[in-house]
Amino acid sequence: MSKESYRLLAKYMRVTARYVLLVALGLVFIFALLSGSGDYGGGLKGILYNSPNALPWLVLLILLFVAWKWELIGGILITLVGLVALYFFNFTGPNFFWFTFFLCLGIILFGSFFIVSWYLDRNANNHAE
Repeated sequence: MSKESYRLLAKYMRVTARYVLLVALGLVFIFALLSGSGDYGGGLKGILYNSPNALPWLVLLILLFVAWKWELIGGILITLVGLVALYFFNFTGPNFFWFTFFLCLGIILFGSFFIVSWYLDRNANNHAE
């Protein structure tokens, strides 16, 4: 592969990972924040009492912005959190939900996109033609 091919592939992987994770994690964060607020009376008070439910997704959003700046570090952290989430949400209790399983797999996949993108950029810079 040429230097330009490495860079183009890295760019596509980076942009895909950034925006797919931003949309998916943003939507899941909002869902986690609002979904249980009715149990606490609804409104702002219910959202505030239910906010611990959304903390894992807020952490992932923060890690996404770390990956936006530092691809390798952010990609490793997102992938590791995705692996922990896969185990915690799917295999520690009696419930198994396909949606959660595929969401966690997506987090792992797109976290690895950041790692591969960093590697391809590095390889393109060291590639001698």
